[in-house]
Amino acid sequence: MPFNVFIDYLLLEKNYSKLTAQAYQSDLESFQNFIAEEYSSKSIKKVNYSQIRSWIVQLVESGLTNRSINRKISSLSTYYKFLLKVGDIQQNPLAKHKALKTSKRVQIPFSEQEIDTVLNELDFDDSFEGLRDKLIIELFYSTGIRRIELVELKLQAIDLSQKTVKVLGKRNKERMVPLLNSVSETLKKYLEKRSDLHHITDSDYLFLTRKGAKIYETLVYRIINDYFSHASSKVKKSPHILRHSFATHLLNQGADLNAVKELLGHTSLAATQVYTHNSIAELKKVHLKAHPRSKK
Repeated sequence: MPFNVFIDYLLLEKNYSKLTAQAYQSDLESFQNFIAEEYSSKSIKKVNYSQIRSWIVQLVESGLTNRSINRKISSLSTYYKFLLKVGDIQQNPLAKHKALKTSKRVQIPFSEQEIDTVLNELDFDDSFEGLRDKLIIELFYSTGIRRIELVELKLQAIDLSQKTVKVLGKRNKERMVPLLNSVSETLKKYLEKRSDLHHITDSDYLFLTRKGAKIYETLVYRIINDYFSHASSKVKKSPHILRHSFATHLLNQGADLNAVKELLGHTSLAATQVYTHNSIAELKKVHLKAHPRSKK
């Protein structure tokens, strides 16, 4: 079934951003496909908790983190609450569900050396995909952009003359982020190759697959994971770790916390302060090395 009414409710009544609403729709469609394949059902209105548990088990076995699974189940729960509200169902099958436990381990950013290895030592050929992959990595690291923000970037958001990119973030909040000269150069080369694609179906979007369709989140994750597997032994190699690295390295070099907050698109300093633990560790090293009494 289409989820248009629910999505309109999220956008118009709950004032969710377009990106958030799209994430909800993607989660619902994923569950709908599971129900169709496993239980030959065309509607997710008539499911029971046992069937939802089966989906959770499949998600766990696919390697998704508990945090990601909880987000998907939260989308489903919000949908069922909406159906209750409009009278389409009489009982929420997730009413007694308890979220999976999540660890609060600190995510370790890539080192400057690891990023330098990827961008300067690995082979990015001059093909469309080679330039696209390099540009994706450079944009993540030089702008701190979120994965969904990168996927949704439009061509018109790029201003090469001003060397800026307009990013549409959470709650439809726009921010302007500067582009480094090196990124602008890669961008120009990528756009030349992009214009040579024979068939483009999603012409408004900056990043495309080689078949001309808008790039998708799992492909972006795979690109980052594949390249950084050659340069880093860290367990997690994802777009978010690159965003984490962007913030940490800026703070290590003395960037103002408020400025980093604006670049990341955070609404509060509290969210940005998560990235300061590495900056403090770096400051301790400098302090220990430089302070006149450190050797006494």
